[in-house]
Amino acid sequence: MSDARFEISAGFLPLLDSALLVMAREKGFAAAEGIDLTLVRETSWANIRDRLAVGHFQVAHMLAPMPIACNLGLTPLAATTVVPMALGLGGNAVTVSNALWHDMAAHGASDDLSPRATGDALRAVVAERALGHASPLRLGVVHPHSGHNYELRYWLAACGIDPDRDVEIVILPPPLMADALGSGSLDGYCAGEPWNTAAVMLGHGRIATVKAKIWRSSPEKVLGADARWGDANPEALSALLRAIHHAAQWCAMPDNHAELAGIMAAPAYVGRPAEWMLPALSGHLGTAENSFVDVEDFFVPQAKAATFPWKSHALWFYSQMVRWGQAGHSPNNASIARETYRPDLYRTALKPLGAALPGANAKVEGALAAPTPVGSAGASLVLGPDGFFDGSLFDPDELDGYIAAQRSVTA
Repeated sequence: MSDARFEISAGFLPLLDSALLVMAREKGFAAAEGIDLTLVRETSWANIRDRLAVGHFQVAHMLAPMPIACNLGLTPLAATTVVPMALGLGGNAVTVSNALWHDMAAHGASDDLSPRATGDALRAVVAERALGHASPLRLGVVHPHSGHNYELRYWLAACGIDPDRDVEIVILPPPLMADALGSGSLDGYCAGEPWNTAAVMLGHGRIATVKAKIWRSSPEKVLGADARWGDANPEALSALLRAIHHAAQWCAMPDNHAELAGIMAAPAYVGRPAEWMLPALSGHLGTAENSFVDVEDFFVPQAKAATFPWKSHALWFYSQMVRWGQAGHSPNNASIARETYRPDLYRTALKPLGAALPGANAKVEGALAAPTPVGSAGASLVLGPDGFFDGSLFDPDELDGYIAAQRSVTA
């Protein structure tokens, strides 16, 4: 146990993927590192961003693209934010109303969560509605600078649906998604768990596809840290990363899932039944009433370098900001995005533990078709599969070409 005492306040949203922060506190990993960790439940991602900016939080559970957006000046109030650690891979799904699923099923939507089959069916429904002069489908995402927004848009565009013309995309906090679907305010949404399972459990909708099939082993939430605080308190930040690393190991153990779900169900955290958490932890998803699909690597808290802040992840998110008109592309902007993610801080904190540390800071995303051992310091490391459902690759060394190609497809 460290002799030092650090007081750290962290904001989070009621989502399953806040579990690494929650367990760092609840299972004593933070205390063992000399940290008095205060967790503050928030109601929206905008609140998380703003409270980090004004100094209420030193770190936060954040959408993986949000720190990049902050550093690019895409938000009116934001602290310079760094990402020294990710908080897992996957965990999202696309859920649609029962009425929309009925229409999609008539056009060949697949029960197996196939992004291609469900996307093609959705395209047919969109075209049918346009011919009948019906209003566009309204789809929800949790924030403009979110993995949900970018993966939903990526999926739609790859299936021939223009996200800006063929459908309406609106912003809503994740805890409101299932109720919005039930009320008819939304036709579908992309959100993290347990808010997809919630719609199924409440009878409001059906899970159509999942992030783990749109882009396997893909990033979702990260630990965002106020850069000024991190620079001034490197020991505290390193201690927190170690605590979260131990929490990730604990969360990854199947024998702990029932306890994890019970803790997350508490009112201070997600505040919903433990049964809503278990499908994501096991990968045994209830996609509709009496319909279940096993999804490999639906939510990965620790394996496959799940907590490593890959610079290639940062640059892919940046490429989507450019693609959808949120940011201009320039060498300076690309550099800002790249330097937001800080694997150097991760390595400094975890090297003493003998943790698996990738030998590179970036990789070609989508290149691994099977689990693949890779060079690492410390423990051995296996990555992948990490493919995009449309078979594309993202090489961070070919960023300009990737952005140009996506722009031409989008146009």
